[in-house]
Amino acid sequence: MASTILGNVSENLKKHLGKLSKRGPHRVLVGDLSYAGLAGKAYTPAEGDGIPAVAFGHDWMKDISKYHGTLRHLASWGIAVAAPNTETGFVPDHGGLAADLETCLQILAGVKLGAGKAVVAPGKLGVVGHGMGGGAAILTAVDNPKVNCVAALYPAVTTPSAELAARHVDIPGLIIGSGKSQLLDAGNPAKIAHNWKGDVAYREIAKGTQQGFSEDTMFKLLSGIGGPQSKYIEIARGLVTGFLLHQLNQDKKYSAFSAADATGKKVESFTGDKLADRAGFAPDEVLPF
Repeated sequence: MASTILGNVSENLKKHLGKLSKRGPHRVLVGDLSYAGLAGKAYTPAEGDGIPAVAFGHDWMKDISKYHGTLRHLASWGIAVAAPNTETGFVPDHGGLAADLETCLQILAGVKLGAGKAVVAPGKLGVVGHGMGGGAAILTAVDNPKVNCVAALYPAVTTPSAELAARHVDIPGLIIGSGKSQLLDAGNPAKIAHNWKGDVAYREIAKGTQQGFSEDTMFKLLSGIGGPQSKYIEIARGLVTGFLLHQLNQDKKYSAFSAADATGKKVESFTGDKLADRAGFAPDEVLPF
């Protein structure tokens, strides 16, 4: 199923990407989700009425502490985040993580956050995830009226299949893949984007990788996965932030972050036949509908 194109004219991300890649203006508070019966953390702007919010899913065997900078970043731009610290074992239940993301959405929409001065608008909810959590975010979005958009960073293979689930997600999506060949490739982000039922933007970050996005630098160095990727993590954060502010807050100045064909430094977008090629489809395998 071919994806729908959000924009027909190539848009430039340069104007806002640099700013959105850096920390935003809001003071951030960090809380524990255990009061709601779920292991995890909540990151919220200190105050705000009718703010947007997302549930965030972690990658395979990654503790949520390995995303502290990213979650704080989103909250600093006025986006509340709830992140479950569940399914962190060697054999996780992907459906279980998706269910926990759903629980996070209920928490975000149902209680005052921070010191009671941050209130989420129930109509401004989305899901975000990295690797395994990106796949789980897609599973969470299927036939879910609470979810208004999905951002999946280097989404990995899940059971049930996120690639198949994407065919049933009829809300805007941002899928981020790697512009670098990877020996440890845990998924096919381009195929997910190609299968997406709703509007979708597929981006590749020049040297960004699935293994490089989490914030466990010492582990990566000791295991030989690679060195710090702070520059590419910042770019990914900026892309997601702009997309969420446009989709959830209806901030039109960030519309380029939802456009299918948008360009930016170290960022390339793929649509149509080029997206199908990245997804691994031969020309005669691409259906005209």
